[in-house]
Amino acid sequence: MSPAPSLATLTRARARDLAERFASARVLVVGDVMLDQFLIGRVSRISPEAPVPIVQFDREENRIGGAANVAHNISGLGGRVDLVGLVGNDAAAATLRRALESHGITSAGLVTDEARPTTTKVRVVTDRHQQVARVDYERDEEAGGEAEQALVERASALASEAGAIVVSDYLKGAVTHRLVSELADMAKGRRVPLLVDPKIPHIEYYAGAALVTPNHHEAEVATHMRIRSDADAARAARAFRERARCAGVLVTRGEHGMWLLDDTAERPFAATAREVADVTGAGDTVIATLALALAAGATSTEAAWLANHAAGVVVGKFGPATLTASELLDAVQ
Repeated sequence: MSPAPSLATLTRARARDLAERFASARVLVVGDVMLDQFLIGRVSRISPEAPVPIVQFDREENRIGGAANVAHNISGLGGRVDLVGLVGNDAAAATLRRALESHGITSAGLVTDEARPTTTKVRVVTDRHQQVARVDYERDEEAGGEAEQALVERASALASEAGAIVVSDYLKGAVTHRLVSELADMAKGRRVPLLVDPKIPHIEYYAGAALVTPNHHEAEVATHMRIRSDADAARAARAFRERARCAGVLVTRGEHGMWLLDDTAERPFAATAREVADVTGAGDTVIATLALALAAGATSTEAAWLANHAAGVVVGKFGPATLTASELLDAVQ
């Protein structure tokens, strides 16, 4: 294994150079798109009917989540992005499409499956961002037949312009073995990286990926190892790479940072967050930044370094959040 590039070479000037290339980089995101709906209100008393808080409704907010949030992060950083995923024929799909278009992300890659609802997570939260309850609308059976074929065809049509391909797997039905296998072939044929934000029940699907990004818990489950130190993370990353049959692994460890393993590097990255408000969607930001940086010409170490700083920014925000290239450069400084 060749030595990793020194962090001393990853200057603000180099980060700025990469960020300036974001606008000319294009990423294809394929996976489980979601709508995150927030019902926000004030709590002043407990219900007399049950020991639960009464939330006096104030407002509703809708945000795009899952694979759509990955696309939103890429767009927010200034990159170009195409999105492929499954939606139902319902009001949530219409809301999701409008939200995507408002952020400059085309919804033409979304496949409508009449047999399922658009995956929607409704959160009841207080005006102090405390979650009271969550209601999920979903059908998690894997796509098949015409829906799966449409996903493969739309991904294939859009992959020709991508400098990187991302699979965002939330186990909500869009990510199938066939689809990932087709994407791996596309990535290999075009010599672009395939990155996967995984779910462990699908770990056998990810063979051939350039980089898989399990979180701390997913890495432990997949390898049957406890991760309490950098040495533990190193062993787990090696075991995860062997089981997933992928080229590289980036284990995200929350307040303990990240651990990168691939053919060019094996090293930790210390966490950069100064304040943590909400970790929802942080993994989306990590893989979005990784993919965009790689598409812009970064090494895996440089891409992980930028992704680590990006995660440190978004966990200071509420809900599935994004950041701009300017915010990323400020964090790097």
